[in-house]
Amino acid sequence: MRSDYWDRPAFETIRPRRLLTPLVFNSPHSGRVYPERFLAMTRLDHLSIRQSEDAWVDELFARAPHLGAPMLRAHFPRAYLDVNREPWELDPTMFIEPLSDRFNTTSPRVAAGLGTLARVVAENKPIYRDRLSMADAHMRIDGIYHPYHAALQRLLSEAVNAFGVALLIDCHSMPRITRAHDKAAPDIVLGDRYGTTCAPGLVELTETIFTSAGLRVARNRPYAGGFATRTYGRPQHGVHALQIEISRHLYMNEVTLNKNEGFEAIRDVVERLIFALIGLDLVSLVGSRALPEKAAAE
Repeated sequence: MRSDYWDRPAFETIRPRRLLTPLVFNSPHSGRVYPERFLAMTRLDHLSIRQSEDAWVDELFARAPHLGAPMLRAHFPRAYLDVNREPWELDPTMFIEPLSDRFNTTSPRVAAGLGTLARVVAENKPIYRDRLSMADAHMRIDGIYHPYHAALQRLLSEAVNAFGVALLIDCHSMPRITRAHDKAAPDIVLGDRYGTTCAPGLVELTETIFTSAGLRVARNRPYAGGFATRTYGRPQHGVHALQIEISRHLYMNEVTLNKNEGFEAIRDVVERLIFALIGLDLVSLVGSRALPEKAAAE
């Protein structure tokens, strides 16, 4: 099956003119290029299908490459393919053919309709009119998912080779959380898999930047970090990973997905965070693997 993105890039690596920092930014859910074939397969209108997007998150973090850090961003939408899942986390009810035991068909994400190929968008709205073929799944996963993760791994390896350490910032947005019990709802949720994927000092600095801007910050609840954070965050190997969730109401209308008057203010806060992280001596703060000869000589 020919790729739905045969005539355009499915994702993009934006590299700085000069690599100045071991930071790597990843925006896997902000894609908004919807293939015509996919739109013809869905029962949803053009706005409803976009409700799973982390809309505009790539633009909130867009200054990173100008400041010396690469960014990987998806152009494909999350409703089409979710690279923050295992590669074959699939719902068997979505496919014409039976799925073999090698697929993960029983995860909580699959049960919620939010596997690698999602069954629903927000508010549990079914995406597809008809069942899919496994050829379609292979086209998306073999042709886009695996190359995407190969590109992300390449960026992290380059950072470790150059600096002895890497820090992945996984960039996301979240629906506005309503007040729970007697606690105010957070504006920002930082996920480090309960302290296992990122050095505490990096999380603390990130929290301080957001709280100093008047934003309420929570850690790991309700979002502790997805597949990318869990997979790449290996501090013992010199790679740290932190997921950042920004409440959408702060910078956009959650119904129309249009940017609101808060967009520039949130982008300014994110830029301050990027500056602060780039200004750190990460090797001194978190330690590193043994530096390669080239990096050690520089």
